[in-house]
Amino acid sequence: MGMFDVTNKPDTLRIAVAQATVNVSPETIRLIREGKSPKGDIVESARIAATIAAKKTSDLIPYCHPIPIDYIHIDVTLKDASIEVQAEVKTIWKTGVEMEALTAVSIAALTVYDMLKPIDKTLSIESVALLRKAGGIKGFKEKYDRPLKAAVLVISDSVSMGKREDKSGKLAVEALQNYSLSVNSYEIIPDDAERIEIKLKQLCDDLKLDLVVTCGGTGLGPRDVTTEATLRVVDRETCGISEVLRAYGQRRTPTAMLSRGVSGVRGHTVIVNLPGSPQAVLEGLAVLFPGLLHIYGMLDGHGH
Repeated sequence: MGMFDVTNKPDTLRIAVAQATVNVSPETIRLIREGKSPKGDIVESARIAATIAAKKTSDLIPYCHPIPIDYIHIDVTLKDASIEVQAEVKTIWKTGVEMEALTAVSIAALTVYDMLKPIDKTLSIESVALLRKAGGIKGFKEKYDRPLKAAVLVISDSVSMGKREDKSGKLAVEALQNYSLSVNSYEIIPDDAERIEIKLKQLCDDLKLDLVVTCGGTGLGPRDVTTEATLRVVDRETCGISEVLRAYGQRRTPTAMLSRGVSGVRGHTVIVNLPGSPQAVLEGLAVLFPGLLHIYGMLDGHGH
């Protein structure tokens, strides 16, 4: 038991809005409006308490990740017989901020309760609720009228000759299936540029697959030729995909910048080069989805 492992999750914009309602007497509302609350400014105190609470959530809730908070906005509204506190919290990170928003309004409600208890015996915290949350990879939706088909091509002399067991390709197959793609081809070939080129053309032109993921041959070794073979096959490069893969990997492994992997499109098939290590494959696929899926609507002419 403990915090979830979010190591491989990509940073995305996350937003959460929460609200707490404190029931008070109409007379108490009148005193607040007249500035006669015995402990000072209720509204400003609630705002300050909520802001501090949002930033301290991981200190209070055991399994919450400490996260960078980019924005907090607190609204305190006086009703006829209640006080509503609403918090909006934003971050660009790996996990959401609903607990930060909920903690903010909870502490604000308790602050209101503490400040008003000398003059109002009817006080009660009526509700604490999450009103809205948005962002994250689950919030990114793409719709298709057909299932997407994929291939995994492992490129390695040692694996193809049986000197080493393939782990990367099998992990890629499993990961793609978890992203709801059907893997129609899984093959291991040596580091031979001509064979790589022929196989890529077959997967794109004959099998007409949607995605081809290659594993291996992206480094600077004398037999690392996957990049050159791929560049001869693609019609257009998708440089942004390769840039994101390297940037994401570099935050985790100092040598990720040495990967020369490229990506591109041949016809309606997307080809993505991943490094040969199992961890690099998992990290690469984690950052590719679900954003990569948007490319298929673009290729089908549905715009951006």
